[in-house]
Amino acid sequence: MFDLKPKIEVMSRGQVEKIHHDALMILSDTGVKVDDPGAVRVFERALGRPARDNIFSIPGDVVQWAIDAAPSSIDIYDRKGSPSFSLGGGRERDAVFGIGVTNLYYQDPFDDAIKPFSRSHMATASAMGNTLNNFHFISTPGVIQDMPPETADTVGLIEMLANTTKPVVMLISNPECFGTALDLCEHITGDISLRPHVIPYLNPITPLVLNADTTIKMDISISKGVPFIFSNYGMSGATSPVTPGGTLALLTAELLAGLVYSQLGKEGAPIILGSLPSAFEMQYAGSFYSPQSLLLNLASAEMMAFYNIPHCGTSGCGNGWGADMLAASTLCINHLTSCSGAVGMVPFVGGSFDSLVFSPELVLFSDDLIHQSREFARGFSIDDDHIGFSDISKLGPGGNFLLSSLTGRHFRKSRFPSTIWPFLSLEKWRAKGQPRAGDLLKTKTRELLGNLSIPEDHDHIIGTGESFLAKE
Repeated sequence: MFDLKPKIEVMSRGQVEKIHHDALMILSDTGVKVDDPGAVRVFERALGRPARDNIFSIPGDVVQWAIDAAPSSIDIYDRKGSPSFSLGGGRERDAVFGIGVTNLYYQDPFDDAIKPFSRSHMATASAMGNTLNNFHFISTPGVIQDMPPETADTVGLIEMLANTTKPVVMLISNPECFGTALDLCEHITGDISLRPHVIPYLNPITPLVLNADTTIKMDISISKGVPFIFSNYGMSGATSPVTPGGTLALLTAELLAGLVYSQLGKEGAPIILGSLPSAFEMQYAGSFYSPQSLLLNLASAEMMAFYNIPHCGTSGCGNGWGADMLAASTLCINHLTSCSGAVGMVPFVGGSFDSLVFSPELVLFSDDLIHQSREFARGFSIDDDHIGFSDISKLGPGGNFLLSSLTGRHFRKSRFPSTIWPFLSLEKWRAKGQPRAGDLLKTKTRELLGNLSIPEDHDHIIGTGESFLAKE
């Protein structure tokens, strides 16, 4: 009752309802293009009419049916079958963060060299996520470059499963490997639907295309009974309207189209919705995260809360040239607002250079930042026990609270918040040789990589997975 807990809310109920109305208008007037013949037949049967150039207009009542049919919460487990986190559709949820997103390169903290992402890097990145307490899942840190494309995705999945017991968000770049990847998970850990610990991540093509690779992967996920993430990526001014409002309406319409298809596939199929809204640099033809795109991330989360659908947003990673101030400024805004807003899952931490390069230093920095953001979002109590009336009365004007009873009960909660950097006065900083914060981050990252926590069954998982692939 007397807990002060900060919450960021960027949209009023009326604004949410307007975006919903605008999204429905886009779906009914413009419609969505459906590429796969099987998906076309699903829509034709449901809507009772043939497609027009494979484009379907989706009426509002069908959208509402899908909203009502989809689960409002999804429980996610670790590889051992223990509860990991729950995703609820409402506002009252804590953001959970995940490491990595299909980077092609790896920035080595020992020499700063940028190298092609390898199988060993997948193992290292996954073990980092297993070791660091502020990450709840691993979201495919990279695309292995030192193996043939036809096996790189599945071998990478084996490395993730072997190097962490935390849930895995699975991104499969080779569509022909998708079904095999889910079969592999079942072979290693058994039924993946009852206590799901593997979550496929799927993308439509913005604007307004349900491409064949995505709907086929949705079909397979639904048949396996696993929850999956349906997330779109919009670049304002390029693949979505240049205005934030237009981007929000369009991306919401796409998410609703994916929701409809999922429920037509199987009513009650578990699905997680969300967007990666970015800005587009017209002069250099590249995407980046701006303050407004991070605001759109919060607005999209509030739309999903309105629909009571579990949400997946963005980490804000991509800006920056490694673990630098450019990356830090965006991450600070994203992580703090995610923890204080309606955001659910926050995948893809650790990428720089427009999410091409995986940076272990950036992961460790984010771990510290997530810790502090959660402390901020936790708030504080203003009940009488925390006010300390007796201490204030006893010590009076000019008193000192260092040895007061209230301080004795609570001082451990007021420690310097960083898990990386110590509290140094000017004198102590000079005495230590005037260390630079970036150098200490690099040192801490190297120490972490030398002391990673790897599951006890690591070798068994590797052997089981490789024997399965050898038979395929």
